[in-house]
Amino acid sequence: MERTRARDAGRGAGRERSRLSGFLAALRKDLLLQWRTRAQFVAVFVFGATALLLFSFAIGPDAAALRQHSAGFLWLGLLLSSTLALADSFESEVQHRALEGLLLLPADPRALYYGKALANVLQLTVLGVGLVPVIVVLYDAFTARIPALLAIIVLGAAGLSAPGTLYSAMTAQMRARNTLLPLLLFPLVVPALLAAVKSTSLLILGDPMGQLTSWVALLVAFDAVYWSLCGLVFERVVED
Repeated sequence: MERTRARDAGRGAGRERSRLSGFLAALRKDLLLQWRTRAQFVAVFVFGATALLLFSFAIGPDAAALRQHSAGFLWLGLLLSSTLALADSFESEVQHRALEGLLLLPADPRALYYGKALANVLQLTVLGVGLVPVIVVLYDAFTARIPALLAIIVLGAAGLSAPGTLYSAMTAQMRARNTLLPLLLFPLVVPALLAAVKSTSLLILGDPMGQLTSWVALLVAFDAVYWSLCGLVFERVVED
């Protein structure tokens, strides 16, 4: 009995090590790929900054209105830019027909998903942080609570990346993936987008009624649900 338990414990520990090594390998690969294609990231950032500029034209020279809507425009710019970044998550694997080979490896497919999803979180976080100075210049929107703003950007990026990475895998081999991804992603991330916008707006405009904690809690709950759910269904999605 004791030997059986010890053997089962050893197998469980081996599986955990295999998952961890697969996750780290996938994360390292995607981070290296993003670094090598950093010119593409610059293009995505320019797209987001241009969107913010066009949004400011829509409001006009009303400084108060610009500041009031700055949080919403920041997250709209990040949402639009994220579709370009997320659509390319599996482009390399599809071009080299390597996705099927990765799934045949002994590593857990969930490790592949979480490695890619975390790499996308880091990319969108850098993009969101880069767009903050743009709204400061265009919308005169500034907050002294920089750590809190950074935390909200990370949580919002995680909310976009979890379903975005899954849908990117679903549409990777379709010709119209750049159109299908936004159609699938935008309705799903409305709660996360709303919570991120309200949280950011409260940081910029003030929070006299103490609502910030509730909106951040909603964003954390969304992330927890979708990071768990998308990891569970990833293998079935890519196999189908």
